[in-house]
Amino acid sequence: MKKLLQINPVLRASTSTGRIMQEIGELAIAKGWESHIAYSKGRDGIKPCRSQLIPIGDKLDVALHGLATRLFDRHGLASSAATKQFIDRIDAIAPDVIHIHNLHGYFINYRLLFDYLSQRNIPVVWTVHDCWLYTGHCFYYSSIGCDKWQNGCGCCPQRGEFPASWFIDRSAANYRDKQRAFTSIPNDRMVIVTVSQWMKSEMSHSFLGGAPFRVIHNGINTELFHPSADDSVKAKYNLSGKHILLGVASVWSKEKGIDDFIALSKRLNADEVILLVGVGKEIQEKLPANIVGISRTENIGELAKLYSAATAFVNPTWQDNYPTVNLEAIACGTPVVTYRTGGSIESVTPATGFIVEQGDVDGIVHAVRQIEQRGKQTYVAPCRAHALENFRKEDRYADYFGLYEELMNRG
Repeated sequence: MKKLLQINPVLRASTSTGRIMQEIGELAIAKGWESHIAYSKGRDGIKPCRSQLIPIGDKLDVALHGLATRLFDRHGLASSAATKQFIDRIDAIAPDVIHIHNLHGYFINYRLLFDYLSQRNIPVVWTVHDCWLYTGHCFYYSSIGCDKWQNGCGCCPQRGEFPASWFIDRSAANYRDKQRAFTSIPNDRMVIVTVSQWMKSEMSHSFLGGAPFRVIHNGINTELFHPSADDSVKAKYNLSGKHILLGVASVWSKEKGIDDFIALSKRLNADEVILLVGVGKEIQEKLPANIVGISRTENIGELAKLYSAATAFVNPTWQDNYPTVNLEAIACGTPVVTYRTGGSIESVTPATGFIVEQGDVDGIVHAVRQIEQRGKQTYVAPCRAHALENFRKEDRYADYFGLYEELMNRG
């Protein structure tokens, strides 16, 4: 029986990487594989999952790793004992393929892990969900226009951002450590998967530029995310008769566009309203009257209804790879208006939305008004057709299994 081992700090299906990992595991089991998932026990307790789970470390280990990060800027270089125990589990499992998602998250020592992987004949697939693996510190740099990651980092302008360091800037040394570790596996045994063409292009200028790449876009459950005629959510939030401009995020920040939404609210007509999902209490208190903020919902059915009820999904993100929220909105028949940011534009076509330049709030207004004038219904069928052609998770995960088989056959 073939064995797949996946690695990611979080397992929760409410997170995009956790959901992707669980769903790939489900497909592996359906194909007759043995599926194993390694995750941070200190960040994510045991969850219902058919894959065999491998918890790494505990809450104390996460806390100590966090301390090493805050005090010494050594994110990914702590958790030595937990990583050694995990390596013993890898030996016991003897996987045919290892699929890495994220290694940042206070749970694993990447240098120990890659010392081990470089000496073993195990094919490795690494899906790049953000920029952390090739920078000296940050996991995104677009919003501040930093290009130090192209030549060694140092004097990091985002030292205080995740994974934050309070006092020490070790970004140049981190860059060298990552370069040595992540280039240690021969090219015939590791393929880097980027979920957007933008990320592939960016990484071609990094120390991993000579690595083999594949682009496999993220997929979604198009059976759960589909157009719905049930507009009861409008009544629930007192939005009947309004054009809803919807925004969805796990955590709202300047980079996600919260300031842009506030600026947008000043330009709305009386029959237009902004609805933001994922708003915390601190942000909630700052919102003007024509922005309705609700907390993050774990109810996928209600989220799909919100997407369907919206006139437009607005995504004024300043840094992103390939945002799943765009796919979910389009699958529900709702056009997307997004900034020309990273891979956010790659899911949007002229039939499914509009792309405007970063910071052009008036451009967002113009795009939304065009959607209103044409009528939301004119977008539903083209959006749905585009989603079924490009966003089905079954198709995207099948791409991964094709890659697994290709790598195994090389041996």
